[in-house]
Amino acid sequence: MNLKSIAKMDLGRLILALTIASVLVSLANALHASYQVQRQQLIDAELKSNHAYAAKMAASTDDFFDEVMQQLGYAAQIIGTDFDNPRFLAAESERLFLQTDSFNSIAIIDSHNQVLASSPQSLKLVGRQLNTPGPVEANARRKPVISQPFLSAVGNLLVFISQPVVDAQGNYLGAVAGTIYLKHENFLSRLLASHYSQDGTYLYVVDQQRRLIYHPDNERVGTAVKGNAAIEEVIDGISGRMQVVNSQGIAMLAGYATIPATGWGVVSQRPLQATLAALDALMLRVLLASLPLALASLLFIWWCACRIARPLQQLASGARAMDDPATAEEIQRVKSWYYESAELKKAMLLGIGLLQKNITRLRQDAHTDPLTGLGNRRALEQTLQSWEREQTPFTVMSVDVDFFKRVNDTHGHHVGDGVLRQLAQHIRECAREDDVFCRVGGEEFLVLLPRTGPQVALRVAERLRQQVERADMSPVPGVTVSIGIAHWPGRGAKMAEVLQRADEMLYQAKREGRNRIEVDALAAPSES
Repeated sequence: MNLKSIAKMDLGRLILALTIASVLVSLANALHASYQVQRQQLIDAELKSNHAYAAKMAASTDDFFDEVMQQLGYAAQIIGTDFDNPRFLAAESERLFLQTDSFNSIAIIDSHNQVLASSPQSLKLVGRQLNTPGPVEANARRKPVISQPFLSAVGNLLVFISQPVVDAQGNYLGAVAGTIYLKHENFLSRLLASHYSQDGTYLYVVDQQRRLIYHPDNERVGTAVKGNAAIEEVIDGISGRMQVVNSQGIAMLAGYATIPATGWGVVSQRPLQATLAALDALMLRVLLASLPLALASLLFIWWCACRIARPLQQLASGARAMDDPATAEEIQRVKSWYYESAELKKAMLLGIGLLQKNITRLRQDAHTDPLTGLGNRRALEQTLQSWEREQTPFTVMSVDVDFFKRVNDTHGHHVGDGVLRQLAQHIRECAREDDVFCRVGGEEFLVLLPRTGPQVALRVAERLRQQVERADMSPVPGVTVSIGIAHWPGRGAKMAEVLQRADEMLYQAKREGRNRIEVDALAAPSES
């Protein structure tokens, strides 16, 4: 919208436009504020929920490790009583493997990392010496150990959980261990997978080297994750929650906690978009629910705007025609029901009164000779045009002061002006109500007598001549006038010719001795 269109906009549309803009801005602001508050509440709730779940899963996983450590510890006590019996060791390893589904395999090793018994038998590990990190660490530390993930002798990515085996005298004999294959199904994977849902929420576990111990996408297990702030905190032993961007560039709401037994980190996270999806639908419903009331409000405001703008529109319409005499009456009928429009109405009525008065004065001045107060040439032309349209017959008297130049030269122009003003007064007194009289030159006057014949005009002219001759116009003695008379339409003469004939008769009167009247011989003899 440009400035030109704004300047032409009426008050009603302006009020309506501003109101609509205000309503829309207010509605947008309310929806935006509500959305931001609800959004932050959802984010905070989701972060809190994910942190609580991560802490719960970390605690459950820690309990799982405690339980399997107890199972292995009890088996280590039994194995220590008959460590040199291969059949007994084989039976005990089989029992541990079949007793629960906590482990993917069982191995009993001596102090030199040689496998004395294992289950399942399909692994064919008996008699082999294991130099992988788990068994090496178990014999080196001779304490309960949960190893970091490593590749086994047969290529499985696993965690090695072991308990030391000692004899009755406390001599170290070896270790009994259970393994958890990170890429195979087991109790731990089922425990961690229980969190997975179809909306993108999932849980994963990382070790101290930022490698994935567990992930819903099994192909990612064993890979390292870098640039994740939540992982950096959880491997430092910090539990908490934050918004992060995962390796696929998706914004996530993550809660994380540490598993005490292993130092691993459990991270539960949900996509930000999935968290806010319900909010988007809710805000849409709120917007749709608000529309009827908003439309009703706009209709009411539109009605109020029309009511407010109507008096001002009517006053503005009157302001465009203030020179029309009927405008004051139209403005008087405007119902200005509130203070501002009432005051404006008063001011306009006052202004129109002054304007009409000034216009009348200007019109009068435009058609009036300022010295004598008689009509001027403009008034003469207007009258003649009107009578010509209406075909109004008339007689014209051309009046001129005799020897007026001598008056000005002898007594001065101010005295001459006084003579002209007195002559104008005599013309008014001698003329009739409908007659038109004008000053058309320095000392020359015209008197138009509508619907009047030459004989009547002659009597009026004679009365004027005698009255001027008898008048006292001191200090000028003996002022007289000469008069020429012509009639229209006299024998088809044109209106301009009639004025010319009257002038000719005036000049003839002056040639014949002045102070006399001459009538055009072509004027119609009949009376009107």
